[in-house]
Amino acid sequence: MAEAISFIPSDEQTMLRSTLEDFLGAKVDYDTVRDMSTGTAAIDRDIWAGLAEMGLIGLHIPEAFGGGGYSMREVAVVCEQLGRFVTPVPLLSSVMAATAVLEGGSEDQQGRFLPAIASGERIATLAAFESAHGRLPDAAETIVSESGEGFLLTGTKRYVTDAVHADVFVVSARRGDSTVLAIVDSGSSGVTVTPTNSLDATRPLGDVSFADVVVASDDIIEEASGALARAVDVGVVCLAAEQVGGAQWCLDTSVEYAKNRYQFGRPIGSFQAIKHRCADMLVAVEHARSAAWYAAATVSDPEEAEISVPLAKSVCSDAFVKAAGDTIQILGGIGFTWEHEA
Repeated sequence: MAEAISFIPSDEQTMLRSTLEDFLGAKVDYDTVRDMSTGTAAIDRDIWAGLAEMGLIGLHIPEAFGGGGYSMREVAVVCEQLGRFVTPVPLLSSVMAATAVLEGGSEDQQGRFLPAIASGERIATLAAFESAHGRLPDAAETIVSESGEGFLLTGTKRYVTDAVHADVFVVSARRGDSTVLAIVDSGSSGVTVTPTNSLDATRPLGDVSFADVVVASDDIIEEASGALARAVDVGVVCLAAEQVGGAQWCLDTSVEYAKNRYQFGRPIGSFQAIKHRCADMLVAVEHARSAAWYAAATVSDPEEAEISVPLAKSVCSDAFVKAAGDTIQILGGIGFTWEHEA
């Protein structure tokens, strides 16, 4: 019988949320976020160092490798607050890359790569996609071939999160009929990173080309299709939690504005149309939070995750889009420009 999942956060999870909310509330400046997103910086190193000091970067990494040894539920709590404050840090990238090494790597590989990721010393990211289909390729065009020096990695990965800032790439590739993962240093000869524009300017993306990049045999994770799929699922869960945080900010902002904005001598929140819009937003946010929480709790179960993870992706995406649109409506349209927080 499957373990019953509680949708009520534990005292420890509640404390984690409160601590992080206070920390980010004092550290995140939206003007700075906007300025960063217009260039290639897009990382607040001060906040990143603070997260590392609190042990939150490697929260799901085992203690033996420098992490906290917690579950994805705690990671989801962190991601929700990062999404609420649109925090410019590469946690999503690091969590996906670390998961791939955790799921498929040997103990030696885990010991060599995970401690530096958990401490925030090195930024890692997963390079998995080659097209805009939004799913993993059945047959990756990036290939690994044997050479006298170990292996050669050749191909191009697209939509790589935080590619410009990454110190380490965990790259999916084809070797014969199997999928492998190659752990590649960003400074390796033959690695070229090209920043690309994205719809979300606060999350930098890039194309990464590998031209006969030499990879040591110790840095190849064999038979890694399962590890790759799990890493992507974990990334979806993190994004879903971020969307819940963003949607919650929209709800809080809308309700506060509706209580304090007067029209015709009364708060606009007293008008039925505004009440209904806020109530619908609340339902959407709570629905999304439940979906994200369930996905975080079940992502380690492949059979359950096959349903819960795509469901969270769909529900949380729709809720965030609805909340963002409704917020701009309630704010009277003033939030549609990039200069406004909404």
